[in-house]
Amino acid sequence: MASDTTGRSETFDIGGELTVNRLGFGAMRITGEDIIGRPDDEEAAKDVLRRAVDRGVDFVDTADSYGPGVSERLIGEALGDPDDVVVASKAGLLRNREGEWLPHGDPDFLKNQVLCSLDRLGTDTIDLYQYHRPDPDTDFEESVHAFAEMKDAGQVAHVGLSNVTVEQLETALDIVDVATVQNRYNVGHRDDEDVLAACEDHGVGFIPWGPMYAVDDDEAGDVLAEVAERRDATPQQVSLAWLLDHSDVTLPIPGTSSVEHLESNLGAADLSLTDEDRAALNAVDPQ
Repeated sequence: MASDTTGRSETFDIGGELTVNRLGFGAMRITGEDIIGRPDDEEAAKDVLRRAVDRGVDFVDTADSYGPGVSERLIGEALGDPDDVVVASKAGLLRNREGEWLPHGDPDFLKNQVLCSLDRLGTDTIDLYQYHRPDPDTDFEESVHAFAEMKDAGQVAHVGLSNVTVEQLETALDIVDVATVQNRYNVGHRDDEDVLAACEDHGVGFIPWGPMYAVDDDEAGDVLAEVAERRDATPQQVSLAWLLDHSDVTLPIPGTSSVEHLESNLGAADLSLTDEDRAALNAVDPQ
């Protein structure tokens, strides 16, 4: 793990070739309530996307299940197919009107979904396409093979995984080059420390979803607030700064539907933690 912010890498090479700033943008929140349907103001959502890119964000993460389809469409309409921005999406979850997230890893379904994602994003090749969640009713290797075939067909440039174990990562690596893993991870939730360590060993990017959820945890929230007050920052900025400091392979993707919150989140990239800050945050007992 990174021990000194002065040596922290500010960029990461996804798949060894797509260099991005390590603080990206997650586009889940630009949809409607419960991540279903359109946002109340689509133009405002597009403004957030454009502002993120204007401020130097060059890694945008979404999924076909956000909306479903809404987030991808808005990204395609707002950003087009930019050469200087890496756009990542995911497939493997179904949605319904109750807002459930239902794993569906059938290879034929996944191959259909990439066609939809390509159309909505307005591109011929998706920079990074991730298996959103393993499906207990579908053989994991069969699902991963579907993504490998998408890569072979030129539909996606790089393959990623999400919500996986170390064993699943190792299995997938025997099938296809895995560029990233996206698992839940933050100051207050570190169940997947072993997955992060495996990503470091393999040079795989680690995208921590829910990077700021710890702000609402009892113990983690108090520590984040204390460090934030000491550093004249927000707890959200501190939580993101800790992720950037903790490992050089982390790619936090805070999401928001507000330009104001976007600007505040991006301030985390300029926040360097002291040894005192780091010790306090590392000492949090994860939930």
